Amino acid sequence: MCGILAVLGCSDDSQAKRSHVLELSRRLKHRGPDWSGIYQHGDCYLSHQRLAIIDPGSGDQPLYNENKTIVVTVNGEIYNHEELRKRLPNHKFRTKSDCNVIAHLYEEHGENFINMLDGVFSFVLLDTRDKSFIVARDAIGITSLYIGWGLDGSVWISSELKGLHNDCEHFESFPPGHVYSSRAGSFRRWYTPPWFSEAIPSTPYNPVILRRAFENAVTKRLMTDVPFGVLLSGGLDSSLVASVASRHLAGTKAARQWGSQLHSFCVGLEGSPDLVAAREVADYLGTVHHEFHFSVQDGIDAIDDVIYHIETYDVTTIRASTPMFLMSRKIKSLGVKMVLSGEGADEIFGGYHYFHKAPNKEAFHQETCHKIKALHLYDCLRANKATSAWGLEARVPFLDKEFINVAMSIDPEWKMIKPEEKRMEKWILRKAFDDEKQPYLPKHILYRQKEQFSDGVGYSWIDGLKVHAEQHVTDKIMHNAQYIFTYNTPTIKEAYYYRMIFEKFFPQNSATLTVPGGPSVACSTAKAVEWDQAWSNNLDPSGRAALGVHNSAYERQPIDSKATIPAKFIDDMPRMIGVPTPELAIKS
Repeated sequence: MCGILAVLGCSDDSQAKRSHVLELSRRLKHRGPDWSGIYQHGDCYLSHQRLAIIDPGSGDQPLYNENKTIVVTVNGEIYNHEELRKRLPNHKFRTKSDCNVIAHLYEEHGENFINMLDGVFSFVLLDTRDKSFIVARDAIGITSLYIGWGLDGSVWISSELKGLHNDCEHFESFPPGHVYSSRAGSFRRWYTPPWFSEAIPSTPYNPVILRRAFENAVTKRLMTDVPFGVLLSGGLDSSLVASVASRHLAGTKAARQWGSQLHSFCVGLEGSPDLVAAREVADYLGTVHHEFHFSVQDGIDAIDDVIYHIETYDVTTIRASTPMFLMSRKIKSLGVKMVLSGEGADEIFGGYHYFHKAPNKEAFHQETCHKIKALHLYDCLRANKATSAWGLEARVPFLDKEFINVAMSIDPEWKMIKPEEKRMEKWILRKAFDDEKQPYLPKHILYRQKEQFSDGVGYSWIDGLKVHAEQHVTDKIMHNAQYIFTYNTPTIKEAYYYRMIFEKFFPQNSATLTVPGGPSVACSTAKAVEWDQAWSNNLDPSGRAALGVHNSAYERQPIDSKATIPAKFIDDMPRMIGVPTPELAIKS
């Protein structure tokens, strides 16, 4: 993923302004360490920090049409760019970059070309002929993007908050699946799939169609001119991504360049469930496996950097982002620039623990719709920014537009969790890849139960965070929390601790509002309570106490010895209720 920054109509075309835009753009250099570029047209500036994945030699940005009247700065990957080039026979392309098609498509179709793009993207396009511009973000919000407005009437666009938060009177998250047009002066939704209305679909489940759709989603993401790999936790989602990628890698351009043996990566505390499960899957698939360890104290030491890069104070996001942030640095040190990842399956198929309590298929389906629509604020934000912090790109095949259309058109009755019929969470996904003749995965992995990512890396990770927050946030501080933070008032000490760090980096009210509203307990828990009041006693936002959803209780891993944790607290730690054994409780 690259970093883009644009300042449009700022009423200042001075050298000092250009220098300031360059300075702000450098705040995004971690996203694109390979090259930087800037274009100025009067009081409009488009800058770019490049992570070179396709056409590293000549694909520097900004990009142009033939006569440079159309200028575009892009963060993203256009997977169907070769097909789109064939539709533009009368155009000359300056580079082989996949993103170069955007300027030419605009020439042919005006502002209505965006739904032709198959990929993930955030871009700013300036038409110098009339100084009009459009800004667009991909369907789900896999790429991060923010928009701000200055007192002088300027519009600011940045891949991250840190590029614009000091210069705008107001700023906010750019809505996924939308385009902003300067001609209209407003947003318009360009992504309008059938599932978005939340009407209950009725298409019968066909495992072959679902499997083929996912295989297509994975294989198109093998488009790369640089070394790559797959994030492998050993759970269902990442294991399926790795399995499909390893099957289809042979014969691709990537295999000819980098070899046909897939590289896989996992992170965890010493002896954590993810490390054990990932090693087993890697051995089965024959990947070149890389295992990274971290301690609780390593994670705690990184929290400030994590919050600065992830730009949120959401508790579950920070818990999960920290191991991913540490792993991404290790991966980049190996020379790898792109990884496949498994985000999105739980939202599409209802894989979270509380979906066990869904009262009917209508409620189940509508909740999956809500979860997908909110992904840009949680898992997509984490995956994009935790990797981009080190110049690494994460690609997420479960969030492929065509795959989502197929999966969300299935009658949700098939997705319902029915223990009496031996249907566990994400049963239709598991069944689609249950091939007796050519197994994608061993049965016990294919049907392994889900674990939260922040638990899978080591059960003492979250406990260590809670203890650390306990040492820095007193009861007196929590008593006055409602007066200090009137929006999203923290209700637990861990949330307060993260909020203090966030406010240090991003003190503006607009920044605070970019994090979703509501209590510190996650929205999923709120829905669980609505479906079953027994969940009301679960105060942890990760939903760790699954209330009988899992098979049996387990003993936690010991707290990491490097972390400073009072012995009394360890002795007093309550045991979790109704969660799985380490053999079964591996992250999906």
